Amino acid sequence: MAKKRFAQVGVGGRARFFYTAVAKTYGDSSELVGFCDINRSRMEYANDMLERDFGYHRVPMYGADEFEKMILETKPDCVIVTSIDRTHHRYICKAMEMGCDVISEKPMTMDAKKAQQILDCVEKTGKDLRVSFNYRYAPYNTKLREVIMDGAIGDVKQIHFEWLLNYRHGGDYFRRWHRDKRNSGGLLVHKSTHHFDLVNFWIGSYPVRVFAMGDLKFYGRENAEERGITKFYDRSLHNPDVKTDPWAYDLTKSESARKLYLEAEKDDGYIRDQSVFGDNISIEDTMNVMVEYANGAQLSYSLNAYSPWEGFRIGLTGTKGRVEMEVLENVYVNGDGSPAKEGAVKSAKITVYPLFEEAYDVPFDYLEGGHGGGDPVLLADIFGKNKEIDRFHRAASHIDGAMSIMTGICANKSIATGLPVKVLDEIYISGYSRKK
Repeated sequence: MAKKRFAQVGVGGRARFFYTAVAKTYGDSSELVGFCDINRSRMEYANDMLERDFGYHRVPMYGADEFEKMILETKPDCVIVTSIDRTHHRYICKAMEMGCDVISEKPMTMDAKKAQQILDCVEKTGKDLRVSFNYRYAPYNTKLREVIMDGAIGDVKQIHFEWLLNYRHGGDYFRRWHRDKRNSGGLLVHKSTHHFDLVNFWIGSYPVRVFAMGDLKFYGRENAEERGITKFYDRSLHNPDVKTDPWAYDLTKSESARKLYLEAEKDDGYIRDQSVFGDNISIEDTMNVMVEYANGAQLSYSLNAYSPWEGFRIGLTGTKGRVEMEVLENVYVNGDGSPAKEGAVKSAKITVYPLFEEAYDVPFDYLEGGHGGGDPVLLADIFGKNKEIDRFHRAASHIDGAMSIMTGICANKSIATGLPVKVLDEIYISGYSRKK
């Protein structure tokens, strides 16, 4: 059987998750045929890693202006999109128009106009677009879906979901490209797409109406000044206290940080270690969202990016009882070390509270790997040969990708206007079903 051919556009920190999987584990069924990026130094580093760490062949490298050339010359079956969020739509659509299927890193894109462009392109080309929602595959998240699917709490009516980003992880979004909302859509799109997708996945429905509040209350220079801070720097490299400052990011402390960012600055001018207390931050760090779903369920959601611990709590109440889950995660900074550490779980617990019976804990198997052990399961589902039928339907389609980000996109509009926003006023989905 011929190997499936993959090309990848965007080779920053998250990209390694995909290309090292092919080189290390799935080389018998998959092949890397090309890299595309605006930054040649990062592509050289990716090739160095493939050759040095995995004994894999170097792959051809193409600049950002050579994306079409890469597809024509390398003839991939599928393009993996791991570029900056605001460029996803461009690469997704061009790849499909040139006959390729696509795997997109989350979020699928970052505003309604770009999302509509992608949906229309899928409809026109008939190509397959998959969004890599790895949290669906974490054992405890899959188990929670099973508990709800099997009717343990009846029909879900109310959800409360609290996600906390530790100050090291949460703060990292405020020193890199994500801090500009034009690049990322803010954390309600870039980060919360995971969380909103999980709710859609758990309850088997999609959002119809969204109301939100959010603001920058901790990071940024003005907030720091209000707390009495008087010493500032533009980037950690110029900070004399970089080794001891908890808010600084030392680009010299690891090979990956040095190669991916510091030594690559000469190619595109991207500064990875900006001060989290600088000016020109346009995303929120404190967010609260209310969502109404097509099946009648209601969600209250909060995201905080300066917490002392990392993880989340969720409670879902239905007609037959309630289920609660608490998960503590290890703290990880993107591009600093192995991707297997990203979102790795420290502890997780699921408890069901039947309406008229004693509460009980739900057992599940822990798995090693990033995103609560979901990463390796997702990779097997993407690149593996022998795939079983998945009763949980964890593979996320372009519709799933759109309906996860639309909660965040509508939340952004609600924050800006102070009004609730109807999802289907913002986007048209051919064949949209109000219940999955």
